[in-house]
Amino acid sequence: MKIYNKLVRDKILEIIKATGKSFDAHYAKKEELLPLLEAKLTEEVSEYLEDKNLGELADVMEVLFSLAGALGYSEEELIAKRNTKKEERGGFEKGIILERVYE
Repeated sequence: MKIYNKLVRDKILEIIKATGKSFDAHYAKKEELLPLLEAKLTEEVSEYLEDKNLGELADVMEVLFSLAGALGYSEEELIAKRNTKKEERGGFEKGIILERVYE
């Protein structure tokens, strides 16, 4: 028996069931969800930093969308906010490193 006690994707229970294995699981209460998603974000970012591939990057994005939802925002609102901030302040495409500001 392996113990996880972590948030998993919505179809994982079906996938486990299909293998003939049994499991214990429950649905997070509303007050449990935000800390679980934050822990999942840390996990997924760590996996991305280790493997640096598109799949792990997509996992990070999925958690971000779920976090937005838990905070009462839609995916569209999150993307719109990103676009607004990018328009106002730019993105990170140029790779600019600010070394210091003189006063």
